Amino acid sequence: MNAHRTLFGWLQATPLALVMIAFLVAPIVMIVIVSFWGATEFSIYPAFQFDNYQFLFGSPVTYKVFLATFKYAAVTWALTLLIGFTVAYFLAFHVRSQTMQIALFLLCTIPFWTSNIIRMISWIPFLGRNGIANTALQNWGLIDEPLEWLLYSDFSVILAFVHLYTLFMVVPIFNTMMRIDRSLLEAARDNGASGAQILRHVIIPLTKPGIMIGTIFVVTLVMGDFVTVRFMSGSQSANVGRLISNDIALLQYPSAAATAVVLLATVLIIIAVLLRFVNIRKEL
Repeated sequence: MNAHRTLFGWLQATPLALVMIAFLVAPIVMIVIVSFWGATEFSIYPAFQFDNYQFLFGSPVTYKVFLATFKYAAVTWALTLLIGFTVAYFLAFHVRSQTMQIALFLLCTIPFWTSNIIRMISWIPFLGRNGIANTALQNWGLIDEPLEWLLYSDFSVILAFVHLYTLFMVVPIFNTMMRIDRSLLEAARDNGASGAQILRHVIIPLTKPGIMIGTIFVVTLVMGDFVTVRFMSGSQSANVGRLISNDIALLQYPSAAATAVVLLATVLIIIAVLLRFVNIRKEL
């Protein structure tokens, strides 16, 4: 009987396993294989060599690009965490009506009803030299001349990242906060804990799984995003995604594959470190 149940379980898992192998495992394996191939100006030839990795790790540009990628990811993570935690905290603990919670949560999702490209490009006329922001600041007498760093800079890149990915931090944190037993907060108040102490010793520890899930979403999305960096920096900055995109545009697929493998390994290491701090399986 147990053997039949085991066999039935494997049969149930087979379709999903086949889909995972076809659309996840096989492409990754192919990228790893191609990363060892060679390329000339006119062709790509199968081989097993480490030239792509030697060139990648031997170039100072690689380290600068990875450093810029980590910088974008770290700053975006900090800002999205601050905004996402605040929004989720307000929705979970200060909005009493469930109907109002749903309405406000849906309000947060309205920007996601349009394309990421549209939302990102919409910042350009706002932040431009003669855009709305500079015009308003000059009319208010706060500045004498337009601020050049508002657009095509690291500021605009991070601003776009925060705009695009904050909701990925709000959703898991809000979901975790809604699962917190309110009797724990009442018990803390009855024992004389202040609002700050309740936040620090009760809410934040119980919200760690949601924070970690949001962190994984935001960090992985930022590290792989190259379109935002290209448009919002005016092609003046680069991240690892841009590096891969440029290699593909030049038909240097083995070099692009090697960079993708290193990026994938880096992201997996970051995720593994994050998973050491909290058991996300309980949250899922």
